[in-house]
Parts: sequence; structure tokens; C-alpha cells
Amino acid sequence: MEESVLVNKAENYLKEIANDSISLVDIDEFDNFKNIYFKLVDRLDYLQKLKDDMDAQGYTTPFTSLNRYGTKSGSDVSLEEVGENSRHNQIFRMRANSKKNILDRVKSAIDSHKIAIGNLEQFGYVKCNNCYKKYSMDEYRQREAKCSCGSQGFTFKINREATFRLEIIPYLPLSGNYMVLMSQFSHYGRESFKQVLNILKQERKGVVKTISLVIRFRGKNNRLIRKNVSLGSEYVNNYEEEVRRIYGRNVRIEALRFHRTKPAIIDDKHARTALAIAYVKYGEEIIENIKDDILKRRLTDFKRLNKYYEVLSRYENETPDFIDKYDFNAIEKWRQTQITNEFVKLNYADRFGNLKRSLNRDIKIRDSIYKNTFKNIATTLIIWDIFRYYMTTSNNARKITSGPFPYIRVELDREQRKVFQTAYTKVIETLNNFTDIKIIPIPEMDLLLYEKFKFEKQSRSSNIKFNYVALGAALICQNSDIALEEICNAFNINASRVKKEIKHIDQIRNPKSDKSKKFLDLIKK
Repeated sequence: MEESVLVNKAENYLKEIANDSISLVDIDEFDNFKNIYFKLVDRLDYLQKLKDDMDAQGYTTPFTSLNRYGTKSGSDVSLEEVGENSRHNQIFRMRANSKKNILDRVKSAIDSHKIAIGNLEQFGYVKCNNCYKKYSMDEYRQREAKCSCGSQGFTFKINREATFRLEIIPYLPLSGNYMVLMSQFSHYGRESFKQVLNILKQERKGVVKTISLVIRFRGKNNRLIRKNVSLGSEYVNNYEEEVRRIYGRNVRIEALRFHRTKPAIIDDKHARTALAIAYVKYGEEIIENIKDDILKRRLTDFKRLNKYYEVLSRYENETPDFIDKYDFNAIEKWRQTQITNEFVKLNYADRFGNLKRSLNRDIKIRDSIYKNTFKNIATTLIIWDIFRYYMTTSNNARKITSGPFPYIRVELDREQRKVFQTAYTKVIETLNNFTDIKIIPIPEMDLLLYEKFKFEKQSRSSNIKFNYVALGAALICQNSDIALEEICNAFNINASRVKKEIKHIDQIRNPKSDKSKKFLDLIKK
């Protein structure tokens, strides 16, 4: 396929996706759910094929093929040739940029579809009406809606215990339009986006991947040779012995450098960006729905403050015809004068332009609410969702599928767990009071994650069948002062299941019989 044809094909397909929005209306009805799920999976398959075609045609490194025309010396090149070469280079550079940009958008669209599909798979599953066997939506699709028992009758079930956030799906850059969506953020939305992105980019302690050395040794004919050498991570503790084995005992190391990998919590930039955009846009929707109720309770005069910002907004971009549009100081002075006069007329300020004390207090309260609560809503939601995902899934399940978080690390180290040290108690209280979102403030979430990962290692060889959602709730119950009822409500789990997992935890950590103690010793070894 010609390059320009492939670019146009990808652009047209992404435009189709942009024009076909996702609606979550009646998503709990199987037909609606199935249609959305199959649509997203079909799109993902097509996008993957587009990406494969682009990779095959060198779209990943489009600039490497750019070579300046002509290898003649400067004195042999005419002015006409120089101009022709420059025009050719400009054309090829534009094509290379076009390749890079469209591949970037396709990758963003792929990761966005993976996030959407992951959330849908967590949300619902099907159950055979004949043999009652459960199937994930992926298995249901692969089996072409037919059970292993031969039945084609299924019942759709919603898995309310799982971790999902369907509300973010309409806000994902499904058409690869992440740049457009980022430009639409409000002021506090931009700050929130940076916060969420920094959380997802939190890197673990570096692990040595390769070692670069500059060595010097005597070669044939006693000639001194200097050479760059690269060794793998397996030689991190014996690199000196390895170079001496290869190049002789008299080799000298002149320079040494360790190259470390620092994987992030979400180890893919397009997935990080898509998740951050979706959570922030969803957070902005929540704010739009609840801000008036919150401000009315806290402000002295809610209507007056709205009118205050309405006046500011009216003159923000207004420019009078009698002032030169490039005389910015004069324009700004005129705007300030108009605003002051308006405030004096409305009795919001005295004749000197000083705002009333009660209005100033309302402005400060509003700014504080936006800064300390609204800005942190997206951050609070994604920290809770990732925390819950780790607490309610097994190590093996995270290896097989990443659920709603593509490219998420199977396990987090101390550095990565630092992002869970901040408890947004006021934000959680606001969400619980003004929305249907259920979150509980959990102190020291980082230590609870450590306990979870440690228990996974302790129970690795155990043949106990855990309910991992209840297990996560049980670990929180045992390592915090939070009431069991609150935990069960937040995790949508029955208390009896949690109590059962508490017994399993005690059985693993505090074995009573000699046989169990020996078994535990074997596990530890």
C-alpha cells in the first residue's frame, strides 16, 4: 500500500471513530452492552492492523530515510541544485512528520480502546442458562456465543465486586485526538491532568539493564587498542572478570556506565495520557454537577459571586475599536476601568474599586474549594481505582490481563507505592456526600499494598482457593481501624466472605498444626 494511501486510510478511519460517540445509556442491558463491546473490539482489531502496516513501512522511524540530495563538494553544486535539494528535503520532511503524527494518533487510539474494553470486561460477564458456566466477554466472543455444553442461552451478569469506571469511556481519546482533548481542559483541569500523569509516571528504583565500558588493551603486534564494550545485566557484579576473560588480563577499564530501566506504574506513555485525560474530563463532569450545591452551602451570596465572574468573563477578551489592538497596556487599562465601573454600579465595590469584604471572603472560599477539592477529584479517583485493583486481584490475574489499566506493573516497589501515601480525605468526603461514588479514606494505603504483595508471596504455594475481592477487604480490615461494614460497602462484598478470608489469612500466617507449620516453612524457603 502506498504511503499516502495508508495515511489517508488511517485518518479517515479515525475520523469515523470521532463521529461515532459511545453512549452508556442502559449499559446494564445485555444488547446495549454487547453492541458497545463488539464495536470497540472490532475497532481495536482494525487499528492494530493499521499499526502493523505502518510498522512494516517504517513509520516508527520516518526521519531515518531523510538524506540530503547531492554528495558533491560545495564548489561543484550550483544554486539551482541547492534550491532543488532544499525543496525535496522540505517535501520529505513533511511526509515524515505526517507519518509520525498519524502513527502517534493510532497508538493513542489503540490504548484508549484497550482501556475501554478492559473496563467493560470487568463490568460484566455471561452465565450459561444450561450448565451455569461463567464466561468473560472475550471468551463469549471467541466461542461465538456458544457454551461448551452446546447451549446458546446466556444470562448477563454485572460484576459489582470488580474494579471498573465505565464513566470514563466517553472521555477517552478513542480517535487518537488526545491533543484536542487536552486543549479543552479548564484551568484546574490542566493542573489536575499534570497531577494524574505524574502519579502514573511514578518510576520504580532502577534495575541495571546493560553496562557500557570503554576499555584499553594490547592487540596484535602489541598495538594499543581502545574499544567500546556493552555487557548484559547478568554481568553487573563481575563485569571486570568478563572483559578480562575476553580481552586478556592486561585490559584497563577507562570508563564505566550502568544503564538502568525505570518502569513506571503504567509503563506506556499513550496509555498514561489516555487514562489521565479520561479521569480529568470525568472529574470535570462531576464538578459541573456538584459545584453549585457545594458553593451555595459555603458562600455568603452565591448569585453575587456568579455575577462577579460573569463581569470578568465579559471583558476578558473585549477590545474597543478606538484603541490600537497592539497596545496591550492601554487595552488592559481600559478593561480594568470597565470592570471597576461595573462593580461600583452593582455595589460590589466602593468608588475606589475596593471589593466588599464579604465578596472577597467568598472569592477566597471559592478558590480554596477549587484548589483543595475540585483539582484533586481525578487524582483521588484514579488512586482509589488502582489501589482497589491491586487489592482485589491475584498476582497471576494481573500477569494475564491488566483489566482497566493497560501496561500496569504486576507489583509495585517502595518508590512506586509513594503515590499512595497522600489521603485526600476532604475530597472523598465531598464525593461521598454529593455523588453516588463510594470511596473510603484509607490511611497508609502504600503499607496496605505492601501487605498485599507480601501475602501473595506467602500464599504462593498454598492450595487455598481465595476470593480475592474479599481477601483485599480482609487485609484492610486487619491492618486498619476501619469498620468491616464500611469496607464491605465500598467493595460491594458480603461480610461473611470477608470473615472467611480473615480465617484464611490467619491459617497462612499463624499455622496451628505441625503439618501446617512445616508446609509454611517450605513455602518460605
